[in-house]
Amino acid sequence: MSMRLKLLRKKLGVTLETLADKTGLTKSYLSKVERGLNTPSIAVALKLAKALNVQVEELFSEESDGVDGYSIVRRDQRKSLSSGDDGPAYASLAQQIGARALLPFIVHPPRDFSHSTFKEHLGEEFIFVHEGQVEVDFMNQRIILERGDALHFNAQKPHRIRSLGETQAELLVVIHSDE
Repeated sequence: MSMRLKLLRKKLGVTLETLADKTGLTKSYLSKVERGLNTPSIAVALKLAKALNVQVEELFSEESDGVDGYSIVRRDQRKSLSSGDDGPAYASLAQQIGARALLPFIVHPPRDFSHSTFKEHLGEEFIFVHEGQVEVDFMNQRIILERGDALHFNAQKPHRIRSLGETQAELLVVIHSDE
């Protein structure tokens, strides 16, 4: 489970701190589980799966079930993977994420950068602005995107996003990851 937990957590862009908050477990304990130094109970595995919005089997399975099939997530079945009150609210648009290289999300970015940290991860990221306007901050450059605009970039470049204007921005974000 150790490598699967870390893989799923990183693919979803969830920090150890956020996972600890969502599960009521300590960061130290979760770190030990990810490094294979602790083996979680079934109850803990269920908490972790719920917090990551995955089936508990995905935490243990080394096989890529469903890769040849399809994943459907109905609008009323989306579960928020919000990182907290100050961070972006987002929901996964796919199931069996551990078996997939493309990770699609609906994201509602926060209105300011004050609580937002720069993110960087392996792979590529594609952003399409469905509603509103956003500002993407690449540390040394800021880009404004309007409704209908798209941005594709190397996700190892540190980045953060905020919603601008009256309308809360809604983004389709697709991350490609070979991890």
